[in-house]
Amino acid sequence: MPNGLASNAGYGEQAEELVRQYEGVTFEEVHREVLHLFPEQPSAVLDFGAGTGRDAAALAARGHRVVAAEPTAELRRAGQRIHGDAGIRWVDDALPEASGIRASGERFDLVLLCAVWMHLADHERPSAMDTIARLVAPGGRVLLSLRHGPVPPGRRMFEITPEETVELARARGLDLLHVSERTDLHGRPGVSWHLLGFESPASPGRPTA
Repeated sequence: MPNGLASNAGYGEQAEELVRQYEGVTFEEVHREVLHLFPEQPSAVLDFGAGTGRDAAALAARGHRVVAAEPTAELRRAGQRIHGDAGIRWVDDALPEASGIRASGERFDLVLLCAVWMHLADHERPSAMDTIARLVAPGGRVLLSLRHGPVPPGRRMFEITPEETVELARARGLDLLHVSERTDLHGRPGVSWHLLGFESPASPGRPTA
C-alpha cells in the first residue's frame, strides 16, 4: 500500500482520462441508491472531492447552493471549464482538516463525499469525521461512498469497512440512515462500493469528538 503518497496522488497526472471517466456517467447513475436522501428544497451543499464537478453541477441545476472542494488543480480547472455556467463555487480544500471551509464558518445541509473516504489513512479518518460533523448543519445529511478492491498504480487508497465508518460517524452524533452495496459502474474487476447515509440531529447540541 503506497501510504507515503498524498491523498490525491495520481489524479493530476491522469486528469484527462479521469475527465472522460467522471463525465461518462450521470449524477443519477452514480447516486441511484441514495437519490431519495438528497434535499428537495434549495439547500447549501458541500461536495468534497468534487472532481470535474459532475455532481456539483447537477445539484446546482436543482437549485442548490454548491461549494465544490477539489484539491487537484487539473481536475478543478477542468470542472470550471466544463461546468463554468453552473453557478458552482470552487475551492482548493480537502479533508481531513478542510481548514479554509471551516474558517468560513459555513454549515451545510448536505455534505457529499463521492469516492473520497478511501483516500484517508487510519490516523486521518477520525479528524476528517470531526470536520464533517462540524460542517453539517443541524438536521443536515452526509452521503458517503466507500470503494473496495484493487488500488490503481500510483494512487493512495485504503480498505475501509462500513462498520468502522458508521462507528466514527455515530461517535460524533451522526445517525445512520442508509447502507447499501453496488457493483462498479465502470466494470473494473474486483471493484465494488458501499453507500452510506447519515443525518445530524436537528438539535445543535450534538456531540463532537
